[in-house]
Amino acid sequence: MKIEILGTGCSKCKQLEENVKTAVLRSGKKDIEIIKVTDISLIIAYGVMSTPALIIDKKVKCTGRIPDSKEIAEWIKT
Repeated sequence: MKIEILGTGCSKCKQLEENVKTAVLRSGKKDIEIIKVTDISLIIAYGVMSTPALIIDKKVKCTGRIPDSKEIAEWIKT
């Protein structure tokens, strides 16, 4: 599984990264890759116009908000 955090590095992006790390740790899965994407052209390529955004296996899960670790954990399960 590949999780991408899209954003320019603002405090919201950093909080999303922490929430993702917490969700991954709680999941117990070892095969999850977390990538931070700060390149604006790559962010736009996903069609994202509001950051932070979360991509799981190339599917946009949320934009412009910070989901909590429980919500992220649900997305990781499926």
